[in-house]
Amino acid sequence: MGLIVETRGLTKIYDSAVHVLDNVNLTVGEGEFLAVMGPSGSGKTTLLNLLGAMDRPTAGKVYVSGESLARVRDLDRFRGRTVGFVFQMHNLIPTLTTLENVEVPMRAGTHPRSQRRERAKALLGLVGLAERAGYQPARLSGGERQRVAIARALANGPRLILADEPTGNLDSASGTEVMAAFRRLNREKGTAVIVVTHDPAVARATDRIVKLHDGRIVADEPVGDPYQWDLREFMASALGQALLAGRVPASVQGLGLESLLSGMQSGPVGGATL
Repeated sequence: MGLIVETRGLTKIYDSAVHVLDNVNLTVGEGEFLAVMGPSGSGKTTLLNLLGAMDRPTAGKVYVSGESLARVRDLDRFRGRTVGFVFQMHNLIPTLTTLENVEVPMRAGTHPRSQRRERAKALLGLVGLAERAGYQPARLSGGERQRVAIARALANGPRLILADEPTGNLDSASGTEVMAAFRRLNREKGTAVIVVTHDPAVARATDRIVKLHDGRIVADEPVGDPYQWDLREFMASALGQALLAGRVPASVQGLGLESLLSGMQSGPVGGATL
């Protein structure tokens, strides 16, 4: 499997002092589906902007599809044919139908209108909205509008989708719909997908989670067994650390955590190695 994304020593500094990203080295294989997590200010969106050539690094290099972004002369053209973007706000044109919205990125190319229309219909089918082709955005739910945005991002056949908090404004059911659409295009089209999210449930819908803190990668691991992932998250929490140190906080005494503490201290819990 080749690489779709590679960063080497990627650094972004603002105001000559604030290191938003600090020496980030990341590789993403073709067809991977991963999440980038971290607290506010950890550098998640900045990383996405650099990968999508929406910003330039202070130091380091970014390679997308084997091409150094520093050597790309026409960044607009590069983005149009290589990278698709999905943001928290879907940014659909309200006066156009869903089909026409998906066609918009293709209008800059040389495809005749009939080909654009057929491709737009196929993409709406891919995200489960073939029957909504004639609807305007106001008639769609939040999750449906975001799925139209995903179809639009695929219009020019990019090998990489960058999604910045794509479920941030959605309820849990709609967020699940959107992540299912990402999963489907990842499996059926082999498109690599990088999702920035603060939501652990969204992250667990991917195959790999990269965590940032203070501009650095502090964890990079496969999702694997959801139970083990949840257990690791608990162990990293303040309560988990207190239990590991042999302390049961007064606020949770009597809740049966003493037995959990005993199990954690004796070794594996539920098959998960701590």
